[in-house]
Amino acid sequence: MIRISIRAAVATAAIATAFASISTLAQAQTVKLALIDPQSGLMAPVGLNQLHSWQYIADIANQKNWAGGPKFEIVGFDNKLSPQESLNALKQAIDQGIRYILQGNGSSVALALQDAVQKHNERNPGKEIIFLNYAAVDPDMTNSKCTYWHFRLDANADMKMEALTTYLAKDPKIKSVYLLNQNYSFGQAVAKAAKEYLARKRPDIKIVGEDLHPLAQLKDFAPYVSKIKAAGADTVITGNWGSDLALLIKAGKDAGLNVNYYTYYAATTGVPTAMGAAGEERVKYVGYWNANNEKFVGGDVVEGYQKKFKDDYYTMATYTGIAMLAKAFKETKSTDPVKVAAALEGMKVMSLNGEVEMRKSDHQALQPLYIAKWVKVNGKDIKYDQENTGYGWKTEALLPTYIATQPTSCVMQRPKAGAGG
Repeated sequence: MIRISIRAAVATAAIATAFASISTLAQAQTVKLALIDPQSGLMAPVGLNQLHSWQYIADIANQKNWAGGPKFEIVGFDNKLSPQESLNALKQAIDQGIRYILQGNGSSVALALQDAVQKHNERNPGKEIIFLNYAAVDPDMTNSKCTYWHFRLDANADMKMEALTTYLAKDPKIKSVYLLNQNYSFGQAVAKAAKEYLARKRPDIKIVGEDLHPLAQLKDFAPYVSKIKAAGADTVITGNWGSDLALLIKAGKDAGLNVNYYTYYAATTGVPTAMGAAGEERVKYVGYWNANNEKFVGGDVVEGYQKKFKDDYYTMATYTGIAMLAKAFKETKSTDPVKVAAALEGMKVMSLNGEVEMRKSDHQALQPLYIAKWVKVNGKDIKYDQENTGYGWKTEALLPTYIATQPTSCVMQRPKAGAGG
């Protein structure tokens, strides 16, 4: 009896040790996230900045053990801003066993990835992947084309236009608007929303011109600036980003174009340098964060990123994304995308801009939105500049979440219970 008890005790201890080892291994695992975005070509400066932003926040999460064990590793894939190259990169990532995809630059790319991820998951139960979209804001992605495995961390184009036009409508000096946007789904969505919302809020404002131009192909915007001048516009509304916005503002500065710019992405790489002093008081953006917020929340991230990369941290969705994944890993005690996707639905986290909710019905993040204006740094309320210009962003308006929140037409098709691994 004694021998049997001793043997049983030894066996029980061995099993417990084995399970503890398995548990420790599971907790200590490194989860790779594939970032599929441009790292070459005209938009490379933006893509590289965002690669570094994801890596920097992942490092913070690892150091502070946000996920309760699992660590994050960001792996960059250059898609050259091409949907086809992105699908190739997706296949490479899947072949490497990566089950989390990050992408943001270009809704044309995001739509291709969204569809490919959905099809992959339908065909490969037990090997599901999650697509975290941090900047592609075509409204259709969380409306008519919504899918279960896609989660958007940014506000969509309609939400941003709702906020932007709510602010713009209060300025009686604005009488004539020119719409200039990139010719793909996002740029088209911006132009459509601008016309609809202005007609509702300020029917007296005239749309005096409208153009759509090729994405990331133009090196000279002088012809468009001439058209804006000739049309007599006092304001330009544009969703342009990266080199397309930097070159537009540079051409406007060179031509002495005296207009207000209402933008989505004036804080992105290259644009601050192109603006310089010429953009003072005239360039505004709508976004989900401003480094010069009331209490400088996130200032440690801005300063640490600047020190490490000699660059500006502005893609705050990277913080939200890692925070949400970490919370899901911790709550489910798993890194399995099936369990994590279920945990992400309806999740709320405190990010650098306050509470962010991942709406369950369409997987669209709901969050406050800022309107900010380009002004001189004063060391007080304007503490952080961009690209060493001596200019930074002053918060003009902080719109609570409910103002920009839009209804959704999404009819979410969820996996059947018990599906997946």
